[in-house]
Amino acid sequence: MNLKDILSISGEGTLFKFIAQGKNAVIVENLETGRRFSAGATVRVSALDEIAIFTTGEDMPLGKVMDKIWEKEKGGETLSHRLPDADLKEYFAGVLPDYDRDRVYTSDIKKVLHWYNILHKLSLLVKEEEKPDEPEEGSEATVEAAGEEKTGSGDVVAAGNKEKVKSVKQPAAAEKAKPGVKKTSPGKGGKAKPATGK
Repeated sequence: MNLKDILSISGEGTLFKFIAQGKNAVIVENLETGRRFSAGATVRVSALDEIAIFTTGEDMPLGKVMDKIWEKEKGGETLSHRLPDADLKEYFAGVLPDYDRDRVYTSDIKKVLHWYNILHKLSLLVKEEEKPDEPEEGSEATVEAAGEEKTGSGDVVAAGNKEKVKSVKQPAAAEKAKPGVKKTSPGKGGKAKPATGK
C-alpha cells in the first residue's frame, strides 16, 4: 500500500495527512474530520511509510503488511482491533506467519488493524504501483523514429537539421533508510516499537 504522507500522532486515535512543515511544528490534517492543526515538538509523529514489522527474517514494511491484509480480506474490512488479544494474535499469524512474537506486541497488532480499517473506510488503501526497471546509470537510451538517423556513436540525429539529441541519464536512486518499527528512540531494552503507546 502507498502510505506516503500518512501520519500517526501519539495520543490520537486516528490518522493524519502531512500538509506542510512549519518552523517548529508539522501542519497536519485529520483524515476523518478534515480539521487541520499544528503538531508541535512535544508530540511524537510517525510516518506510516517508515514503520516496519519485526519478523524472524527481514523486517516487513507496514505497507506490505497491509497488502497482505488486503489480499486476505479480498479488499474488504479486517477484524476490529477491539477483539480479544488471542483472536488478534491468531489472525495476525495468518496474515504474517513469521512475525516476531517476542518483539511485536498485541498493542502493535491492534494499531495495524485499526489503521487499516481507517484507511479502508476512507477509501485510501491504494496499491503501490510496481516501478519498471530503470536503465543503469550512465546508459543512454536511443530512439529511432521515422525521419531520424542513428550515428555511429549511437546518438539520435534528426534528419534534415542533424541536431543531436541524447537521453538524460538516470540519476542513481537515493539510498532509502531501512524502515523500522519506530523512527524515534527505542523502548525498553533497546527494542523499537511503533510510535504510539502500548
